[in-house]
Amino acid sequence: MQFGVIGSGSWATALAKILTDNGNTIHWWIRNADTIHFIQQRKHNPHYLSSAYFDRSQLYLSDDIKEVVAKSDVLLIAVPSAYVVDALGKLDLDVLKGKKIISAIKGIIPSTNQLLNDYLKGQFDFPIEDYFTVLGPCHAEEVAAEKLSYLTFSGIDESVASLIASHFKTNYLNTVVNHDILGVQYAAILKNIYALGAGIAHGLEYGDNFLSVYIANAADEMVTFLKELVWNNETEEEQKTINYAASVYLGDLLVTCYSLYSRNRTFGNMIGKGYSVKAAQLELNMVAEGYNASKCIHKTNEVIKAKIPIADTIYQILWQQIPAEEGFGKIESFLV
Repeated sequence: MQFGVIGSGSWATALAKILTDNGNTIHWWIRNADTIHFIQQRKHNPHYLSSAYFDRSQLYLSDDIKEVVAKSDVLLIAVPSAYVVDALGKLDLDVLKGKKIISAIKGIIPSTNQLLNDYLKGQFDFPIEDYFTVLGPCHAEEVAAEKLSYLTFSGIDESVASLIASHFKTNYLNTVVNHDILGVQYAAILKNIYALGAGIAHGLEYGDNFLSVYIANAADEMVTFLKELVWNNETEEEQKTINYAASVYLGDLLVTCYSLYSRNRTFGNMIGKGYSVKAAQLELNMVAEGYNASKCIHKTNEVIKAKIPIADTIYQILWQQIPAEEGFGKIESFLV
């Protein structure tokens, strides 16, 4: 398989490291030509995970996305959800035919309120059978440090998902496979919202006791949403095979809520301390997916109609300007 990586942020860089550490050569689209030149000369990304060094013989770097797509059998898309349309929107409509796509995106495309698979279907008539996801509790910084992590690869055809996963398995990265494409994507989206809320709670100086109750209720709320989603898209037998306590669901929620590496938690912490959304965005200088996701999930849930009061309240704090103290006063009242 010839792999292409779309994106050059911390998560894209971490995934590029995993692939190359496992002996794969990659075609890597990086928008900025200066960044390409730096990596070619210095063997690491100057902006993200600068401690992760690459063997240049395994890298084919280009700022021409059409070139990278043409030379790849499998495309790993790892740009923030807000930049998907800008990155892919100028591609020819038939360019993805016959390829496999792996989504490493942990958000909804805000301009269209779609998951990546829905956008690809509408824009390129891309079949869901050739679409896979890679998600789970795996901070880019720990990949750079080669700390043991686990990733879940999801696809309708689990045998192909397993084959793809085998190219990522290293001595510091284990892989898991399941078929729940929609569920794992929405779990990744929701956990960012809840992690942002955990950060707000920390900024408001709630303690660990409260945070444990908050996260337990967030986990239950996430499962409520996912079950409503699954019931609309899968058979009863398929529903029974999904373990919502698995790492790609509960594990990812826990680490994103607790870890100091979590940009969503960091963003929320600033909101809790009184920063405006704009000020927090400028201070963070990275994309916190939970911000846009809170609005997208609010819109999505107008159709699904799951009971998700925590996510609703985070949306109100971020988008309807209710004070964080008032919002968490409401959350206190319905936690169990």
